[in-house]
Amino acid sequence: MKKVALVFVLAVLAPSFVLAWLAIRSLSDQEYLLQRQQSVLYQGISDNLAVAIQNTLASTEQLFTEHVAALLRSSTAQNLPAAFDAQLRQRWPLAQVGFVVNRGGNLACPSPAASPEASTFCSTYGTFLTCRESAEVYWNNGKQTLGNDGNTSLNSPQQQQASQPVAQNYEAKSKNSSVRNVKPQQPQFTPAQSSSAKEEDPVLSKFAASETEFCQLTSAATDGMLARFVDNKLSLLVWYRPPMNSSLVFGSQLSIPKLVSLLAPALQPPDRTLEQEICIALLDDNARPAAISHPGFHGNWKRPFAASEIGEALPHWEVAVYLLNPEKLAQSARTLKLTLGLLIAVLMVAIAAGSWLIVSDLKRQLTLARQKTDFVSNVSHELKTPLTSIRMFSELLAEGRVTDPEKQKSYSRIITAEASRLTRLINNVLDFARTDRNEKKYCVEKCDLAALARETALTFRPHLEASGFRFACSVPEEPVLLECDRDAVAQVIVNLLSNAEKYAAERKEVELRVDQADAGHVEVSVLDRGLGVPAGCESKIFEQFYRAHDSLSSGIQGTGLGLTLARQIARAHGGDVFYEARDGGGSTFILRLPLAKEC
Repeated sequence: MKKVALVFVLAVLAPSFVLAWLAIRSLSDQEYLLQRQQSVLYQGISDNLAVAIQNTLASTEQLFTEHVAALLRSSTAQNLPAAFDAQLRQRWPLAQVGFVVNRGGNLACPSPAASPEASTFCSTYGTFLTCRESAEVYWNNGKQTLGNDGNTSLNSPQQQQASQPVAQNYEAKSKNSSVRNVKPQQPQFTPAQSSSAKEEDPVLSKFAASETEFCQLTSAATDGMLARFVDNKLSLLVWYRPPMNSSLVFGSQLSIPKLVSLLAPALQPPDRTLEQEICIALLDDNARPAAISHPGFHGNWKRPFAASEIGEALPHWEVAVYLLNPEKLAQSARTLKLTLGLLIAVLMVAIAAGSWLIVSDLKRQLTLARQKTDFVSNVSHELKTPLTSIRMFSELLAEGRVTDPEKQKSYSRIITAEASRLTRLINNVLDFARTDRNEKKYCVEKCDLAALARETALTFRPHLEASGFRFACSVPEEPVLLECDRDAVAQVIVNLLSNAEKYAAERKEVELRVDQADAGHVEVSVLDRGLGVPAGCESKIFEQFYRAHDSLSSGIQGTGLGLTLARQIARAHGGDVFYEARDGGGSTFILRLPLAKEC
C-alpha cells in the first residue's frame, strides 16, 4: 500500500501541485498580459490610421496635380502664372496661397501686393522658394506609394536620386531626431533603441528634418510635398512641375485647419464595439488635439495608451489612442485573475477529491484482496476440519474397531453434525456466489415463521447442547405468517446461531426469540454472551470476507460470509439484519422481516 501511495503521489499529485503553483504564479502576470494584448490591438489601430492619413495626404497631393493640369489646359501658359493663386484658391478650398517659380528662380506668383496673405507668404517663403537660402524641411516625394506598413517606395531611379538628401539610414536620422511630445503608456521600441530601454528614457521621433534648398528638391522630381516649421508653426507646401512646361514649378501652401477637417472623419475605430472603449485623437506638434473622435473627452494628451507618428508630411503630428475608462482594463484584469484563480481552485479540489476517491477505492480493493486471501485460508481450514472428523470416525466404524453401541451412536452423531456443518459451509459459499452474480432465485410462498424458528431451533439444539451451551427458545404459539423463501430464512437463522456458537466466551448462553416489532414487521433475535463486536466494526461485520476477530490468530472458524449472506437474503425479502450490543455483555443480532399482507 505504501509503494502504491508513493507512486500515486509522484505520478499524479506532485505534477498536479507543481502545475497549480505555476498557474498561480502566472496569475500575477495576467494584468500585464491583458494590457499587452490591448496595447497590440490599439497600437495596430493607431498605425492603420496613420497609414490612412498618409494615403489621404498622398491623394491630396495628387489632387493638386490634377488641378494644375486642368488649369494649364484651360489657360495659356503665358497668362496662368500671374493668375494661378486666385484661380487655384477658387477651384480648391484646401489652397491657402498658390505660387509659381520660374526657371530663373524668380517667384512669378503671388504678387506681394495681391493680398495680405500673399504678402506674408512672400516674406516667409520667398528666399527659400527662389533658392537664395536653405531651410530645414521634412519632405516626401509625391510619387512615393505607401504600403500597408506605412513605408514608402520610389517609382523611378530619378526619384530615388532626388530622395538621397533625406534617405539617410535610421541611426543617422536618430541623432538629429527630437524628443517626441507624446509618450505612450505602451512604448514601441525601435531598432535604434536598446532592448534594455527603461520607461523613463526619452522617446525619440522617427523623423528628422533635412536642411536643403527648394531647387534641389525640384531638380529631379516632378512633384512632391514638404513640411516646414516657421515660428513654431507647421506649414505644408505641395508642388508640381508639369512635363509640358518644365520651366515652371506650381505650388500651394495648404490650409492646416481645412486639412484637419478633411482628416477628422477618418478618426474612427474599425469596430463599432470599440467606440465605447477608446477615444482617437489627431495631435499636432504641440501634443494638442487638432481633431478628436469623442468631442467631450479630456485627458492627459501627452500620455496616450498608444500612438503612431504620421510621417514627414505632418512631422511630429500623431494619431493617439486613449482609454475612455482606464480602470476598466485593470478591472478586466482582476476579473480574469479571479476567474482563473477560481478555475485553478476548482481543478485542484477536483484533483484532490478524485485522488481521495482513488486512494479510498485502492485501499478498499487491497483490503478486499487481503480478505479474499484470508477467505481462501479460512475455507480451506473450514473444509478440512469436518472432513477430517468425518473421515476419522467413519474409518473407525468401517473397520469395526468400535464395538460399544453407545460409542457407535456417538460417532454417528458426530459424523452427521460435521456433515451438516460442511453442507452449511458449502451452501453459504455457493449462495453468496449466486447472489453476487445476481443469479440467486427465491421460491417465495406463505409460511409460518414461528413454526420455522421452532424447527430450526430443534435441529440446532443438540449441537449446541453437545458443545456445552444453555439454549433458550422463546417462540409464540400462534402462527406468524410471512411471504418468503422458507429455506433461505432458515439459513439466516442457522447462520446467526452458528455465529453465536463460534464467538462464545466463558458464559455459553444462546437465546432465540421471535417477537412482533410493529403492525407490519416481525423480528427474530439471536442473543449470546460472547465476545461481542469491537467498537467501530458494527457496520463492517456485514461486509464480505470481513471478520472482526481474525481466525488465524484467535482460532475462531469462519469464512466471513455468514452475516453478508444473511443481510442479502433479508433485504431480498424486504427486511434487514442489524446488530445491537447486549446489556451485560454479548451481542444481539436481529432479523427483521415484513408480515404477510392480509387478504
